[in-house]
Amino acid sequence: MKWFRCPARHGYAVEVSPFLPNRLACATAQYYGIAGCGTLLVLEQSEADILLLRSFDWNDGLFDVTWSESNEHVLVTGGGDGSLQIWDTANPEGPIQVLKEHTQEVYAVDWSQTRGENLVVSGSWDHTAKVWDLERCQSVCTLQGHEGVLYSTIWSPHVSSCLASASGDGTLRVWDVKTGLCRLAIPAHKAEILSCDWCKYDQNVLVTGAVDCSLCVWDLRSVRQPLAQMLSHTYAIRRVKFSPFYKTVLASCSYDFTVRFWDYSRSPMLLDTVEHHSEFVCGLDFNLHIPNQVVDCSWDETIKIYTPPCLAALQELAS
Repeated sequence: MKWFRCPARHGYAVEVSPFLPNRLACATAQYYGIAGCGTLLVLEQSEADILLLRSFDWNDGLFDVTWSESNEHVLVTGGGDGSLQIWDTANPEGPIQVLKEHTQEVYAVDWSQTRGENLVVSGSWDHTAKVWDLERCQSVCTLQGHEGVLYSTIWSPHVSSCLASASGDGTLRVWDVKTGLCRLAIPAHKAEILSCDWCKYDQNVLVTGAVDCSLCVWDLRSVRQPLAQMLSHTYAIRRVKFSPFYKTVLASCSYDFTVRFWDYSRSPMLLDTVEHHSEFVCGLDFNLHIPNQVVDCSWDETIKIYTPPCLAALQELAS
């Protein structure tokens, strides 16, 4: 276990670089995001430690972060002032660009995954998602239809111009960015949905995590009921992530201070529960480069990097 402490900064989101296996970024806020400013931390892990490479301050809390898929130095964050900030790790002065169209907090940002597109999606508490072409410095599309705040917006890793959004209105929606239309609206939970993610191996499968403490796996070809439902968390699920290495394995972190690992093809589905934080766990990511390495961040002012034994055991079984 490696860890990094960021005093007076509460972690909201963490993401490993798609280019550099030891580099990660964490979006943080002062005063639990209720007031004060935010800081983007760019970190580098060594054999035994996590080192601060660069930190960028913003005048409002930062709630999400995404790395560029086309430039290893560039990141985007979403802020409490309704703006997106574009940062360059090679430029320590501050954001190289600020995009302001949302009228309330930007809670989710994600860089498009498919080749040929260089787009960012943002999800806001103003009930809209916006798609941005960073070369144009403005949004190219506004997605409207949710009746509650947006907590999560994620591009499909398989289908270009396709993304999913999860909202406080209890629905998971799938959008076609070319037309700006909602292709599918699933009443996924009878509670606010705080996170969603796409399966990396099946273009029709997504997972949602909600305030009702449940994760649901959905097959878009048959949405009358979930493919699987996972229950074990005792408070709201803040973030869900599919493993990049196993089709049916995923992770969730929660306001119950835990991170849990699941395989919905097994019984029981719960593989392991990691309890190493003393506050809400809000950020979670798998390292694409180092199999089974997980990064998380919490309101306890720490970022942790570790390899859960249950995932190491899965790797041994597979080999």
